[in-house]
Amino acid sequence: MAGFLPINAREMRALGWERPDFVYVLGDAYVDHPSFGHAIISRVLERAGYRVAMLPQPDWRDPSSVLEFGEPRLGFLVTGGNMDSMVNHYSVGRHRRRTDAYTPGGATGKRPDYATVVYCNLIRRSFPKIPILIGGIEASLRRLAHYDYWSDSLKRSILLDSQADLLLYGMGERAIVEVADAMNSGLDIHDITFVNGTAYRTRDCSGVVDAITLPSYDELRADRRRYAESFAVQYRNTDPFSARCLIEPYGREFVVQNPPQPPLSTQEMDDVYALPYQDTYHPSYRKAGGVPAIAEVQFSLVSNRGCFGGCSFCALTFHQGRIVQTRSHDSLLAEAARMTQHPDFKGYIHDVGGPTANFRQPACEKQLTHGACQNRQCLFPTPCRNLRADHTDYVNLLRELRAIPGVKKVFIRSGIRFDYLLADEDPTFLRELVEYHVSGQLKVAPEHVSDQVLRYMGKPRHAVYEKFCRKYAALNEKLGKKQYLVPYLMSSHPGCGLREAVELAEYVRDLGYMPEQVQDFYPTPSTLSTVMYYTGLDPRTMEPVYVPTDPHEKEMQRALIQYRDPKNYALIHEALVKAGRTDLIGYGPKCLIRPRRGEAEKAPHPAQKQPAQKRPAQKRERPAEKKPAAKPRKAQPAAKEPRRAERGEAFGKPTAAQLRQAERYLKTRKKKQTVKKPTKPKASGGRNV
Repeated sequence: MAGFLPINAREMRALGWERPDFVYVLGDAYVDHPSFGHAIISRVLERAGYRVAMLPQPDWRDPSSVLEFGEPRLGFLVTGGNMDSMVNHYSVGRHRRRTDAYTPGGATGKRPDYATVVYCNLIRRSFPKIPILIGGIEASLRRLAHYDYWSDSLKRSILLDSQADLLLYGMGERAIVEVADAMNSGLDIHDITFVNGTAYRTRDCSGVVDAITLPSYDELRADRRRYAESFAVQYRNTDPFSARCLIEPYGREFVVQNPPQPPLSTQEMDDVYALPYQDTYHPSYRKAGGVPAIAEVQFSLVSNRGCFGGCSFCALTFHQGRIVQTRSHDSLLAEAARMTQHPDFKGYIHDVGGPTANFRQPACEKQLTHGACQNRQCLFPTPCRNLRADHTDYVNLLRELRAIPGVKKVFIRSGIRFDYLLADEDPTFLRELVEYHVSGQLKVAPEHVSDQVLRYMGKPRHAVYEKFCRKYAALNEKLGKKQYLVPYLMSSHPGCGLREAVELAEYVRDLGYMPEQVQDFYPTPSTLSTVMYYTGLDPRTMEPVYVPTDPHEKEMQRALIQYRDPKNYALIHEALVKAGRTDLIGYGPKCLIRPRRGEAEKAPHPAQKQPAQKRPAQKRERPAEKKPAAKPRKAQPAAKEPRRAERGEAFGKPTAAQLRQAERYLKTRKKKQTVKKPTKPKASGGRNV
């Protein structure tokens, strides 16, 4: 198809090619948009003069599926996709997902588990000697020994299991061209050991200079503490200016990781995003309904990459690094102007950001010459004194985007760091954010309220978030807007026990907001939090950390955040009992759930003894007679409530059936009153409606 790279032999021949230089095997459908890694790498190679044929989602059950283009001149490129294939396939509860946003029509089953490994071994069966290069998020985060949550085991470097020759980690634009040029010059793939941003396997590492030898794989399997120590060394060697080569022994073989590729300049970033992308999926997917993932990014602008936020559960430090790289205003304005010409553009730019929207320059001046600090974070636990908290450039960019003809609104959806925002003494960005860039709700990520848990997460203290909330609310009131904060919350993170989970539930209660979605901590490869999960140690300090690994406890923690959901009643009750917080079971305004039948009589909440804290919906007592408490009248809802509690249901809004019944009764009563003369109500036995 015109403009797209070929995805089959017929399209390749239409371009007049006899064979491609590289065949690029993808775990995703082919989407030629710069938010998809395979689009960037293929277009960068095309600009360098190489012919790249795309082979999206080949049938891994059929060895002949990788033969579509025959044998490429230089080699195969393999990626599992924009997501780790296991994250793509499974929820944190290890349940199979029902849809795949990176497959035409959202269909599942088009890629295998551990896709990079499976595709490479499939290629090796047909082409035993051909060079295979792997990259993408799956390969990048599995380049050394890593904990694999889905098999609950410590896996070897993906280089060994995949039988690939070279691994490109990080974003890879520089590394892929350098490797391709070396291969094109006739250099053997096993001699390409000098490219930054790559890892390779070898039987002889005597030529590696200035290297750190990590514990062997056998040591790591035998002692989890050794793995935590090894990961701490890896974490300190993710900066292109200060990192050293790392060597990980595997018996007679070694995996060598070179330092990361240097950050791209603004001009290099502009050049990458100016390549001739088609900004959509391949036309062959139209019949299936297209590729759902494009909807989130088609009218969004990537303004930066890299993140100095340093969240423990995020893999960005390992993949993109801590040094922020940005595009120029001219590059972003040109892309936005092209958007306005798209037939489906409605005037709304959905996002202007990246890993963190309001990072538009490196954290400090020295990062561009000396790199990020090895043993200090820029924002955690408090902002560094050298931090440049300045939103001036971002504010000017947003103003220019709003002024483009055809643009009605510019949203910020990729998230902001509120602690960085508060560190900026100039209130302009926050004011303009509230005034122009929020559509009713602003999503932020405090993640938790317990300072202990936040410390393990690498997030600021809860008081910092509360300060942001107050400023946000005050600005909305001043501007006459009703816009709300929607906090992202996480359960079951290392360091979070039931006590901390209850603390979070109380915060949600006081907030008056029940999250529809709650993120359980997901132990993905190569994050600090995942190492805590596997080893029970904080690799930064080597101190022990409590880890909720029991699936039932994780269910209880998740249920506590969604305590208003009736189906969670039994889990919440159990959690409160185990946490010693039965004071939250009762009828008071601070209680999370009501007691089971008979429970209140055994262990009443102190507040129930006060007249103001009586059970709701109680009937008025008859003055002439007293009936035993065990036999209340069936017509009274107070007698039914304990039975509902036994079934795990919550007290709150009446059901639809009850509303219809009440409506019918009122209509009937109204008709009777129009016919009959009004009579005095009975002294007792009359209904209370």
